Amino acid sequence: SICEKNNLSVRELRTRIKSQEYERLPEETKIKLIKKEQPNIKDLVPNPIFIKNKNNVEIINEKLLHQLILENILDFMNQLGNGYCLVGSEYKIKIGNKYNYLDLLLFNIKFNCYVVIELKVTELKKEHIGQITLYMNYIDLNIKTLNHNKTIGIVIVKKNNKFVMEYCSDPRIIAREYIINN
Repeated sequence: SICEKNNLSVRELRTRIKSQEYERLPEETKIKLIKKEQPNIKDLVPNPIFIKNKNNVEIINEKLLHQLILENILDFMNQLGNGYCLVGSEYKIKIGNKYNYLDLLLFNIKFNCYVVIELKVTELKKEHIGQITLYMNYIDLNIKTLNHNKTIGIVIVKKNNKFVMEYCSDPRIIAREYIINN
């Protein structure tokens, strides 16, 4: 069972049931699980992602969204699935002579890969795909070692745009919406 496989405590199982984690998985993932096929990392990221907002802060920019996630980073990583570790927040990389900052850089032990997280408080745009692709390629060329799998990118947005994702040629990029929970 999933409980045994993920070594879930009773408390963790209750939390996952309460958050309707299974219901938020893509339909293709549910079919894979029923057929006992091996899901990949993209299959296991639910939609939407719930972000806790204990202080009822109004989310008006990416910095505030980022701050809410950092306040509850373990909950956030658990929602993404199993095996995530935080490598860095506002992770600094240098492309040419300019510094860029990845909102979050995670590593997934189970899938042996880096995961770049970009936060957007708008609808998904093609520019977001270009940005995360650049960051993923940087990690693959400069940080990833030969024994790691290719980097995954997750763009967390206020509203998904299925048309942008339809023409995104990189299957390693995932777009998920967020919902703020007070």
